Amino acid sequence: MKLCGDFLSGNCYKIKLLAAVLEIELDWIHIDILAGETRTPEFLKRTPIAKIPVLECDDGRYLSESNAILNFLATDTEFLSKDVFEYAKIQQWQFFEQYSHEPYIAVARYIAKYLGLPKAREAEYFSKQEGGHKALQVMEQQLQQTPYLVGNRPTTADICLFGYTHVAEEGGFELGKYQAIIEWIDRIQSLPNYIGME
Repeated sequence: MKLCGDFLSGNCYKIKLLAAVLEIELDWIHIDILAGETRTPEFLKRTPIAKIPVLECDDGRYLSESNAILNFLATDTEFLSKDVFEYAKIQQWQFFEQYSHEPYIAVARYIAKYLGLPKAREAEYFSKQEGGHKALQVMEQQLQQTPYLVGNRPTTADICLFGYTHVAEEGGFELGKYQAIIEWIDRIQSLPNYIGME
């Protein structure tokens, strides 16, 4: 299988991380989002939404949206659950990541790391801080109760939220006051075959 993505994207990294942990071989196709490569006719044949990551399956089918890709790759592994309620709890955290976490933490990081915090985007950058800390506090509360987000073992919920949480400081979010998150980050980084973000 092939993964189209950008090296600095947390959404792409979390797929690379899960694939490494599960020992799934993925060929990497680098897509430069700042150069507009997600809007080329060739890329749009893969997905009309013009976003990375995109997984190309062995049979030529394409799958987009990072958490859908995570769950697809994790099917029949310990990173998903056959229990219907537990599976829904995994998805609950994935929806949380996309709607309550990423719009703040990932966007602030993008403005600072990708764009160099230009003056024209400063107000937007600072406006993301409150929402990002609110999301981190929700995670902190859960991780004070359980070692992973959905109980006692890692799932795709943890992988999806690890992607941007472990680099949240690049978006201005000081993690020092979130002790449970720091310990959780250490647990994820201790997984067999763990790889860091390039």
